[in-house]
Amino acid sequence: MAVRRCVVATNSALRRIQLGNALSAFGSGFTVPFLFVYVTRVRDMSAGQAGLMFSVLAVAALAALPLIGPAIDRRGPRPVAVAGAVVAAAGSLTLGLAVNAPLVMIGAALLGAGVAGIQPALATMIVRCTTPATRARAFALQFTFNNLGLGIGGLIGGLIVDPAHPASFTVLFAMETVMFLVLGLVVGTAAVPAAEHAAAGAGAKSGWRHLLRNKAMVRLCAVSALIFFTCYGQFESGLAAFATEVSRISPSMLGVALAANTAVIVVGQLAVLKITARRRRSMVIAATGLVWLLAWIVTAVSGLVHGNAAMAVLTIIGAYALLGVGESLLAPTLGPMVADLAPAHLLGQYNAAQSLVKQLAMAAGPAFAGLMVGSGAYGPYLVALMACSLLITVLGVRMGRKLSPVQNGVVVAASLPVEPHAGLPSGPQAEPAAVVRPRDAAARPVLAG
Repeated sequence: MAVRRCVVATNSALRRIQLGNALSAFGSGFTVPFLFVYVTRVRDMSAGQAGLMFSVLAVAALAALPLIGPAIDRRGPRPVAVAGAVVAAAGSLTLGLAVNAPLVMIGAALLGAGVAGIQPALATMIVRCTTPATRARAFALQFTFNNLGLGIGGLIGGLIVDPAHPASFTVLFAMETVMFLVLGLVVGTAAVPAAEHAAAGAGAKSGWRHLLRNKAMVRLCAVSALIFFTCYGQFESGLAAFATEVSRISPSMLGVALAANTAVIVVGQLAVLKITARRRRSMVIAATGLVWLLAWIVTAVSGLVHGNAAMAVLTIIGAYALLGVGESLLAPTLGPMVADLAPAHLLGQYNAAQSLVKQLAMAAGPAFAGLMVGSGAYGPYLVALMACSLLITVLGVRMGRKLSPVQNGVVVAASLPVEPHAGLPSGPQAEPAAVVRPRDAAARPVLAG
């Protein structure tokens, strides 16, 4: 009976986490697509100053993440998520009310640091509220809700925003601020199982050294950096520039391509999950590289057929859709793999390291794209991304040879979350490693709750 009560409580906590994540993504959708327009047209900042603002966002996140991981492991993910939501809300509000460049930079720094705290904290909460059998589905749904929230928020924001009326942007930032505060309230009341205590002599201070000695995690970070650089780092930079300048599609059709990417993720994620549930995680990563290779080849074709407007549009939409397929493959793969590689008492630092790698790669991606696009080297730019896609496949295959069956998703521990404060540790390392079952059709993950 106690175990059943624990499962019900954990299911409720997971629903709260997913709801908070979806609402915060919905709020961010109001501002993310219009941030550049806001600072340049409404706050009269130059394009260079706008670029500096985006750099401040990234640098603030990078500066905060090395501190976030230890804080999660010492204090727990819930207070870190709440603090991150409050800081992000303060940053969004500051941006919305800013009347000069210094205030814009302060708001960007607060927003970047706050979001940096939210992401690894939510990932840690999801791991603690799931079992290995339910974890992939939970991460896949988080990714789906994230994209759905951003898409709906961006659609509504586009109907509200008007560069001729600065107050319309204030409304957008006010909505984002409220959603961050709602996120803090929702996850702050979630009953998350406690983590396993560190062994004697171990602790958060040794977490980064432990991580760097974990060769499997280092390999995953290297592959993740390439993944985020090759896809996510190109969406709003080089790919958009190629589509408009070389393929010569209109900005409105670029919006349709982005909508196709979101639709593939939202509609196809659960179908893709059934495929990934029966495959080695390393092979899913390798397959993603091949899908993205095809996406960049299709992108190149769109540039060759730019004289046929309809064909150029269709090929760009196809490229964005293929990138979405790869994203869907990775959503239920990377998060659970980090959880299986991390000791329970260092899970926060492992998640923060993954977020740190993501931030670095997503800063390097646009910088690389800007250098190549700025010099007109579109051909070498696409060739480089094709090579990166192939390298993802090669590294995925090689990484699989070094992973244990559990880390690679070949077997799944059969366990339930442990009731917090019941004298038993909970988290990934608390699950009985000796009780495993194959990841076959009968072992498909089912979301808790």
